[in-house]
Amino acid sequence: MSTEPSSNIRTGVARTGVSGFDNVLEGGFPRGYLYLVEGQPGSGKTTMALQFLIEGQSSGEKGLYITLSETRDELLNAATSHHWSLEGVEIHELMPRADLIHGDDNTLFYPSEVELVETTREILEVIERVQPTRIVIDSLSEFRLLSQNASRYRRQVIALKQFFGSRCCTVLLLDDGGGNEGDPHLQSIAHGVIQLEQLAPAYGAERRRLRVLKLRGVKFRGGFHDMKLETGRIRVFPRMSPSAHSPPQPAGRRSSQITELDQLLGGGIERGTTVLIMGPAGTGKSAIVSQYVAAAALNGESSSLFTFEESPNTLYQRSAALGIPLAEQIEAGRVRLQRIDPAELTPGEFSEFVRTAVDEHGSRVIAIDSLNGYYSAMPEENFLTLQLHELFGFLRQRGVVVLLTMAQHGFLGSMTTPIDVTFLADTVISLRYFEAGGQIHRAISVPKKRSGAHELAIRELALDARGLHIGESLKRFRGVLSGTPQYVGVHDDLLPDSRSGSRTNG
Repeated sequence: MSTEPSSNIRTGVARTGVSGFDNVLEGGFPRGYLYLVEGQPGSGKTTMALQFLIEGQSSGEKGLYITLSETRDELLNAATSHHWSLEGVEIHELMPRADLIHGDDNTLFYPSEVELVETTREILEVIERVQPTRIVIDSLSEFRLLSQNASRYRRQVIALKQFFGSRCCTVLLLDDGGGNEGDPHLQSIAHGVIQLEQLAPAYGAERRRLRVLKLRGVKFRGGFHDMKLETGRIRVFPRMSPSAHSPPQPAGRRSSQITELDQLLGGGIERGTTVLIMGPAGTGKSAIVSQYVAAAALNGESSSLFTFEESPNTLYQRSAALGIPLAEQIEAGRVRLQRIDPAELTPGEFSEFVRTAVDEHGSRVIAIDSLNGYYSAMPEENFLTLQLHELFGFLRQRGVVVLLTMAQHGFLGSMTTPIDVTFLADTVISLRYFEAGGQIHRAISVPKKRSGAHELAIRELALDARGLHIGESLKRFRGVLSGTPQYVGVHDDLLPDSRSGSRTNG
């Protein structure tokens, strides 16, 4: 058997065909090396391997799939379920035939009966015959069983690596053994190691993620990246990573088109900053977001609104009741509305939605209503904080205004939030209820703004069919933020819609 090196030279990268994965790999797999893809059954190894071969076929590279665990028909059925064609991809089975099981032949592959050397020989022979550029071997678990001991197994894998390297083949070895940490001996042999995981949350659909454990001599994007299996493709959602160099963004402020609100914020919201609007349910958080989004659209700029709790119909009705022309701007295409189901969403997928809205649709305002719903999609608080930090950094570099709402638990007095993200926000708008004159009123204040001077006053906020109204500073009240202030003024200091008891929740 010839072992002369191929005339091919290891140049360039082999694109995987998996959306987002090439971005993680900074282009793809360096050609001519052996890569280990680890993961428990159901994590997506076979689907990724098929996409890798199909991508090669589309660029004129011959592919070979050597299967030791699945039949040819099973692979073809898997491809058909994704509407893929494997025409041009060679599939070679190293599986027992029916006559072997009945004892008519004992020379074909069967783990308990055939030596590892015979299996290896058949693999080498089919590679000599097909002369592929891309190879998948599925799976190494069968090799591990045949080897009977770790030393023999390691020697055989090293021999295969040398054989593949002499022909400059790009090889994926699939392995579902070795436990959660993988097989360290095998990982040390491979040029690169990709780990796939399938997670089962307490509620909602299963979630998958991917990690590049190592890739020799090549920069890659580390850490876990969310992954999703869909009909016809795998999608990988790279972690949001602000670039080291970003183009300078125009300075300026974003107006709400409500003079008093702009005054409270020191003239408006600066571009490239994040605004967190906090308060109990019904205080007007979503109404303020809708006002800013509609104002940007009326100014000719695109916005995107991601809503976790509120249905589009409810959003349209509430905005119309406040005189905010949000539905008209959505219909005109200047505002993109996307309803998010946190039970079906991965945080990485949501970050990809945001990136697409900014980079492909040109959104200059991103509104997330609310962080409580986003938190439901992220089971661990520390991870949520890091995810938001990366997301806000990316949007800051793009000069995008980010509007966030977070509902606080409680109505009066001390209130809590499911997670503290106030330190991540550049500006915090606080909304509170307070009781005065036998009625419930709303108060608005800006306790924090990093990017310039702002009012420290506490003002009254009222909502009605004419929109949002912000009164003068509540100078004749003490203890407004406690929810039960002492009133030392006259009743006419309050806004008229609050006196009548007529109000519209936001």
